[in-house]
Parts: sequence; structure tokens; C-alpha cells
Amino acid sequence: MKQSTPDFYAGDLFGELYEPPATAKLHFLDYLPGLAACGTASLAAAWLAEHYGFPIILLGLLIGLALSFLAEVERTAPGLDLASRYLLQAGLVLLGLQVTFAQVAELGWLAFAGLVLVMIVTFASAVVTARVLGEQRETGILAGGATAICGASAALALYGVIGKDRLDQTRFSVTLVGVAVASAIAMSTYPAIAQSVGLSDAQAGFLIGASVHDAAQAIGGGYSYSDAAGASATVVKLSRVAMLAPMVALIAWWITRTGNPKAEGAAKRVALPWFIPVFFLVVIVNSFVAVPDQATEASLNLSKGCLLLAVTATAMRSRLELLLDAGWKTLAPVVVATLVSFTLSFAVAIFLT
Repeated sequence: MKQSTPDFYAGDLFGELYEPPATAKLHFLDYLPGLAACGTASLAAAWLAEHYGFPIILLGLLIGLALSFLAEVERTAPGLDLASRYLLQAGLVLLGLQVTFAQVAELGWLAFAGLVLVMIVTFASAVVTARVLGEQRETGILAGGATAICGASAALALYGVIGKDRLDQTRFSVTLVGVAVASAIAMSTYPAIAQSVGLSDAQAGFLIGASVHDAAQAIGGGYSYSDAAGASATVVKLSRVAMLAPMVALIAWWITRTGNPKAEGAAKRVALPWFIPVFFLVVIVNSFVAVPDQATEASLNLSKGCLLLAVTATAMRSRLELLLDAGWKTLAPVVVATLVSFTLSFAVAIFLT
């Protein structure tokens, strides 16, 4: 099997690539092998999800990890890099068409304050857990942001700010898998828990929307409880998604302010990814311009497709043998933040009655 030349396609997640030599010019056909590989894997994930009801993002992760040996083939590198970078960015920008300020305002100030409290405490619990266990601060930031906002999408966006110089891709991949598994478990169990304790539709909707990580699973979990709970969970979850841009911006500022002053080069600099302000701009436009329902639905499907391809390509680029070396401590911030998010969301839901 042909190995990639280190100075040609050397790179990491989120397109943080070293520029190839000036003599190496890529053409459209150069991207096809990698795109075909992650596209085929994504289609397999979509088929399995549709027929067996398994979370599609988690399936994309698992199938991508199983096919990670393909990343060692030089011809697949350009396409996998393209999918993990540009398709991710496009998917996150399109996600902005699902959110409006009116939806956030629909929560009411008390529920919104409770939601913000849940997000802040969830994020802080992951950071503190990582520190107590001797893990890197960035491991806690990644786990906290993903559990507080919108799961794998937020994790991918945050890793673009954190960068490979601060957090290796192995720990990122472990965190991504942990968030996806936790979200899948939450979608299946939280509605049942809400039913067993007799929560109202509004209470159950807040609980599920505020504590299930992935947006699609939070909304699906809400509707599995009742139509009214589903509508409530949708508003709560989309309000969390709206916090993606300010959260990433604040984390970029925080990393810059608290970074090691002796750091050099890329490890010292933190740049806000361009798609974060564009995402916020799309939310603003969507809030004041009437977008046809057909366009909104089409953009959601396209966003899901782009994010699935990006997640699958990311998993395919991971070194599977290194995942076992990361240890349980990498997963601990995700587990703690998930439990804190559920507990606090439950308390706020009860209080809001």
C-alpha cells in the first residue's frame, strides 16, 4: 500500500494543511478518490440509519474509523482533506438557516436564562474534569463546547479554533465518538425518564432540547414524547445552536488570552474561522428575510449531508491504533458534562412549571 509523502499532504483535521510544494498542483480529478471513499461510506451510514434507526452521525464515525486505512493511500488524501474542511464549513453555515432570533425570543427570558445557565455549567464541568484528571485544558474545552451546544457540529467547529498544535487528533476523535454515543443514548433514554416522572410536554421539551447534544436527535427525542414536547424541544435546541458563533468566538479569545506566552508560530495564534461570522450573518438574514419553507428544508438536508461527509472523512483520517492509547481520561469530560447537563436541565425544567 502506498504511503502519503509527509511533506505533500501533511495535515490534520479541519484543513490545517501545510501548503504543498509549488510544483504540486491539484486538479479536480485528484479529489475524486477521497471524495468517492468518504461518499460511499456516508451512503452506507445513511442506508443503515434509515433502515435500522441508528444515529447517522455515529454510524458515519464508526464506518469511517473502520476504513481509516484508506487514508494511508496517497490518492485519497486531497479528497478527504477537502471533505473534512470545506464540506464541514458549508454544513455549519447552512445550519444558520434553521435559526432565527424570533425562535430564541419565543423561549421567554426565564427559560432562556435557565438554558444559558445549563450551557455555562456544562461547559465548566468538562473543563474542570479535564484539569482534575491531568488532561489538557483543550480536551475539556472541546468536550464542554460539544455537550453544551450541538454535539459533533460544535466539536468540529471548536477544533478549528483549538488547532492540532494544542490538541492532537487522537483525543479529538475519542471526544467526537464519546459525544456521538452519549447523544444517541440520551435520545433513547431521556424521553422515557421524562415519561416515568410525569413531566408535562413543556417540561419534557425543555429537558430534551437542553440536554441532548445532537440537534436532530434532540428534536427527534422531543417528538417521540409528544408533538407539543417536540415543538418545545426544537425551540430550545435551536436556541442552543444559535449560541455556536458567540461561543466559538469567546473560546478563541480565551485561548489567546490564557495561552502560553512562550509559544511560537501557529501554536500561539488563534484565528476565528471565517464561517463563524458567516453563520451568524446567515442567522441575522434568516431572522429578517422570509425564506421559503422549501429552501429551508433543502438547506437542512444539504447541511446534514455535508456534516455527515465531513465527520466520515475526519474519522477516515484518524489513526485507529492511537485511539486505544488515549485512555478513559479523554472520555471522562464528556461523561461528566453529559450527566451535569441532564441533571441541571431537569432541575430547570421542574422550576419552570
